[in-house]
Amino acid sequence: MASGLKYFVGNWKMFGIPTSFKILNRINSNFVKNKINKENYKVIIAPPFTLLHDYSKRFKNKKILISAQNCFHKDNFGPHTGNISPYMIKKLGIKFVIIGHSESRASGENDNIIKEKVYLALKNNLNIIFCIGENIKDKRRKKTLIVLRKQLTKVLKRNYNFKKIIIAYEPVWSIGSGKIPTANSLIHITAFLKKFVKKQFKLSHLPKILYGGSVDKKNIASFKSISDLDGFLIGGASKSSKNFIDIIKNFYK
Repeated sequence: MASGLKYFVGNWKMFGIPTSFKILNRINSNFVKNKINKENYKVIIAPPFTLLHDYSKRFKNKKILISAQNCFHKDNFGPHTGNISPYMIKKLGIKFVIIGHSESRASGENDNIIKEKVYLALKNNLNIIFCIGENIKDKRRKKTLIVLRKQLTKVLKRNYNFKKIIIAYEPVWSIGSGKIPTANSLIHITAFLKKFVKKQFKLSHLPKILYGGSVDKKNIASFKSISDLDGFLIGGASKSSKNFIDIIKNFYK
């Protein structure tokens, strides 16, 4: 069994309306009732921008933490129609933001844009869930570690506070496909990430590493043996309170 504090991060993507807070209420109630394991894990949910203000207030004193799904690469205010700055997110009382998600990268975000987002998010004292991962071509060419190394070094700097950065390994080929890496593959990759980040950025501690990609209540048990994993970034399954709760329950069975 993997030990230590675990993170269960739900990314709602383009899902949710104001009444969807009932899903979070059920997840929060389960968290409160779970006397055995609740000190062992944190729950973070990332709803769309339209719900951040309401949910940040509703769950201010609850066990669930609220995250933004992204932020813009310019800060404060400006002529950027449809975009939200890290400063604006901070002023909502939000403490987490997802940056570098593969879907955002696919929409045109490059390393330079992501680098600026990370810098500005940290400047605003936000905690970052920083996503990295290889596509199917890179995997087939056995370039996974080369790609991950590049994504890390192009964006992160040694003077950053890495206690506010959680790295989420999300292989692009796995997201929404139902396919997940083998346990041996994931053991190798997470161990590499821990050692590389600690050495490259001269950390005194090991970084937090999450896995994201087709995580569900049926396959969550297969991750138990991967001691280097600090949690999971969960997409589709996080939109159902039952599925999300079952993921946590099945992990701790």
